Amino acid sequence: MGLLGILVGLALLIYLAFRGSSILILAPIAGLIAAAFSGEPLLASWTHTFMRNAADFVAQFFPLFLLGALFGKLMEDSGSVTAIANTMTEKLGAERAILAVVLAGAIVTYGGVSLFVAFFVLAPMGIALFRSANVPRRLMPAAIALGTSTFTMSAMPGTPSIQNAIPMPFFGTTPFAAPGLGIIASLVMLGFGMWWLKRRENSARANGEGFGPSTASDDESAEAAAADPIVRERATTAREFDPAEIGHSNEAIKEPPITLAALPIVVVIVVNLLMSFVVLPRMDTTFLALPQWGGTSLSAVGGVWSVIVALTCAIVAVIIINFRSVPELRATMTAGANASVLPILSVASLVGFGAIVAALPAFADVRNWVLSIGGGPLVSLAVATNILAALTGSASGGLTIALDALGPTYMKIAAQIGMDPALMHRVAVIGSGTLDSLPHNGAVVTLLSVCGVTHKEGYLDIVMAAVVGALIALVLVILLGSLVGNF
Repeated sequence: MGLLGILVGLALLIYLAFRGSSILILAPIAGLIAAAFSGEPLLASWTHTFMRNAADFVAQFFPLFLLGALFGKLMEDSGSVTAIANTMTEKLGAERAILAVVLAGAIVTYGGVSLFVAFFVLAPMGIALFRSANVPRRLMPAAIALGTSTFTMSAMPGTPSIQNAIPMPFFGTTPFAAPGLGIIASLVMLGFGMWWLKRRENSARANGEGFGPSTASDDESAEAAAADPIVRERATTAREFDPAEIGHSNEAIKEPPITLAALPIVVVIVVNLLMSFVVLPRMDTTFLALPQWGGTSLSAVGGVWSVIVALTCAIVAVIIINFRSVPELRATMTAGANASVLPILSVASLVGFGAIVAALPAFADVRNWVLSIGGGPLVSLAVATNILAALTGSASGGLTIALDALGPTYMKIAAQIGMDPALMHRVAVIGSGTLDSLPHNGAVVTLLSVCGVTHKEGYLDIVMAAVVGALIALVLVILLGSLVGNF
């Protein structure tokens, strides 16, 4: 009965979330259904298991959600994201429209700009570029997804994405875990995705297919997506920015020069690197072992600290550079801060649901099944993160649930066989960013809406560019990691 309760609760969560119901309501209901089938006390499951684990997630990661959303909004309203995208367009030209969109998305998201901010800036630019190059509109969502939602989210060493931060407290790693493997995985994702999209472009040209009819203005598509409550509910479980806040402040009339526009991104990367390998290792952090600081260690908090300081420095840089040009600085910062609230609570609710499930006696069977998967711990870890990210439609939610339930077990296994936790970090993050891009994923729904493309028209190319390429990279990382270890 306990296992049946887990399946019923999960099925209800998936079905109603896909129909646009709030995850804040669904997650505790689904968790309590699972608990009821196992005969667990319902009120205690909600107030102690669900809420304590959800609160722990908020306490640990809210600074990253807050600073990431704030930085993204400042980069948008200062015109910096637009300046970077336009520069890539000018340098590469219309004949390389797909590559221009992919690289523009990669630069801004690797630099810490929130995914949905990138969507709402890149989509109008991409539409104009694809129209001038006569590239089918239906390929644009896949091009944006390849640049924003694949290697810069999960594989590139040092990426400030929330997905790359989640394993750090569990494994005691840094944002630069397994850098060599991460770079190889990034090249595989980018290379495969570009090969597929170029192949599709050439096929379309051979068949005489062009950009296609315009169904709405660019602004109308973006505004409709941001205002759609179903899109919003799905989106806020997928990434760290509430799209409803996109239109709550105004963008600068004039874009900054490209050097100043890109400087905050450079700040994120450089400060993150310095904090991880120079500043924090030289600090005296023995005080963290005291009870008043939770009896923790630098390895458990250092990775998150590095990203927090990097984003804070970048926010200060954006404000200093664009202080006079941002029309409403206070409104911009308020919108950025507000944009982080619903996503953190939505993902925390998914984590609370996972905590109830993990506490049930029947979950021992699920844990044993995962650990018994052939191929070693890296394979079973990849399967666990893939399945949970797919079921929840959230890379961050699925990854946290998996590591909450199985992280300590994998750390024990790593210690027994001498495996570097950094290798598990990279496999877990890449694994969470593969099957999360199923049709019900909030980022997929939002991206298609912003681009004015239906699932029927554009989803196959998203699967190939954002899912298949990532799966190939994941398999390669597991093989290399199993043969030669972490590097």
